[in-house]
Amino acid sequence: MMENIGLFSGLQTPKKEIWAVGGGKGGTGKSFLAANLGIALTRMGKRVLLVDADLGCANLHTCLGVTPGTTLSDFIQGKIRNIESVLTQTEIPNLALISGAQDYLEIANPKHSQKMRLIRQIHELNFEYIILDLGAGTSFTNLDFFLSADTGILSVIPEPTSIENVYRFIKSAFYRRFKKIARDPEVKEMITLAMDEKNERGIRTPHDLIDQVAAMNEKAGQKLKEAVYTFAPKIVVNQVRSKDDMTLGFSMRSSCGKYFGIKVDYAGYIEYDDHVWQATKKKRPLLLEFPYSSAARCLERTVSNLMKKEELKLNSIVNQ
Repeated sequence: MMENIGLFSGLQTPKKEIWAVGGGKGGTGKSFLAANLGIALTRMGKRVLLVDADLGCANLHTCLGVTPGTTLSDFIQGKIRNIESVLTQTEIPNLALISGAQDYLEIANPKHSQKMRLIRQIHELNFEYIILDLGAGTSFTNLDFFLSADTGILSVIPEPTSIENVYRFIKSAFYRRFKKIARDPEVKEMITLAMDEKNERGIRTPHDLIDQVAAMNEKAGQKLKEAVYTFAPKIVVNQVRSKDDMTLGFSMRSSCGKYFGIKVDYAGYIEYDDHVWQATKKKRPLLLEFPYSSAARCLERTVSNLMKKEELKLNSIVNQ
């Protein structure tokens, strides 16, 4: 679980969990994953809210076959003051949606005050699970939504561009987290410098950064070091076609530990399955349309791991 920090502290009730589904690249199945994770949780009797936080490119309502009346645009523009008025009840018992559909042009780049107001009000809503479906890329808005969650989930497909973008997302989220923790202006400046991969100080990894910060300010260095241990995003590999694809999560976990010093958990994989696009074409969630498909079984296993804070076991793949 990622420990909330700074502006995000003290926002949840003990029984509430907030998951954020990101990934850096478009087309990796973030909305598919968010929608079906939510449905799987309702099947376990949980009250779930899905939030389409892909500001500017919202389509979660389409995955669910919902036509919302009011959306996040109405809230961000101040047309509706209470975010509860933007909730849409879906056909699925215990599953509500906050849609980003019918967005206006400026919504993709909300002001900091608008973003923080939105995050605070979402966190205050009374649901057992709130799942944020994030947009592509490493914008500050995406990173802040990701860092506001208890559990950050990264959707990756077995393609070099997707893998590269997830590494970039992890690194960016980590530096963004560092920057929120740091108080010393000189430390903040060094973190900003480190975000440029070609920086002149030769800072290439979070550990390089911690070493340089510690040399300048021992207390700040120690604080950043502690932050490393409370940042543990979860990886879900989507569109898996082979055993090699299944083991991608283990490889990424090892690489993040070796090169970034960041612990990443491999929560599960979703098999490539024609039923997925068939359900999408019908604007129906996979778990409703094809509940006994191989992808649906993978989703249920992944949800179970996420709820129990467990990782996928290597022998579960080897023994297949």
